Parts: sequence; structure tokens; C-alpha cells
Amino acid sequence: MKKMLCTIFSVFVFLSVLFAQNPVYDAKLAGELGADDYGMKSYILVILKTGSNKTTEKAFIDSCFAGHMNNMEILVEQNKLIVAGPIGKNENKYRGLFILNVKTTAEAENILITDPAIKEKLLDYELYNWYGSAALPVYLEAADKVWKTKP
Repeated sequence: MKKMLCTIFSVFVFLSVLFAQNPVYDAKLAGELGADDYGMKSYILVILKTGSNKTTEKAFIDSCFAGHMNNMEILVEQNKLIVAGPIGKNENKYRGLFILNVKTTAEAENILITDPAIKEKLLDYELYNWYGSAALPVYLEAADKVWKTKP
């Protein structure tokens, strides 16, 4: 009987720990970030890849990619772009990625067509639904404090 009670107690303790509330849970922050009970939310993952425009006109390419960088800054200010970065050379012709703080691929496409490099087909994209930490948008505040030279 004693062994059975110890086993039941052990299972109870294990389940209590497993299903316990987070002691530092911030309901207000979770609400502001759109977090579900797991601290997660849906985003759209964008894989940028080489587009169909094969021009070699340097001034045109430079202008489009300057517009691409400017567009990214605008999207960050609007809290739509929360992660961005290049991808190293690869056989898939992937060039970079975005994580967009939107719920649907239609919203993502409306955002992406504002990018001059995409509009001019220097870049193309693939879209994926992605489920990640709702806290991703708040990393940007720290990210802006750690770069020494603007990319």
C-alpha cells in the first residue's frame, strides 16, 4: 500500500510540474504579442530566391536592391517584418529569408509586391505558414543595439 501511494504521489508531482503555469508569465505582454497558451503564434516564412530577370545592368540592379533594403526598413517600422537575412550560396538559388508578422499568404504577397527587387523579378519567393515564438518581434529592439556597421 505504501509503495502504491508513493507511486501515485510521484505521478501527481510529475503531472503537476508538467502542466504547471509559467511563474513569470506576463498576460499583458502575451496579449500584445498575440501569443497562444504556448507562447507561440503563426507567421509567414518567406524564402527569397533568384528571380527570372537575368539583367546585368549594374545601375538597375543596385537601384532595385537599394529599394529592397529601404522597403525592409519600412516593413520593420510597421511591425510586419520581424526576421530577415541572407542565405549563403546554395544549389536551390535561395538568397534570403523573411519572417513576416502576418497571418495569411495573401497578406504576405501584398507586402512582397511592394519590394522593388521582387517587382522587377530580380528576386522571387516561396511562402510557408510557420508557427514560432510570439516573442520574435521584441528581439528587434535588442538587435538594433548590437550592430556596429550598417549592412
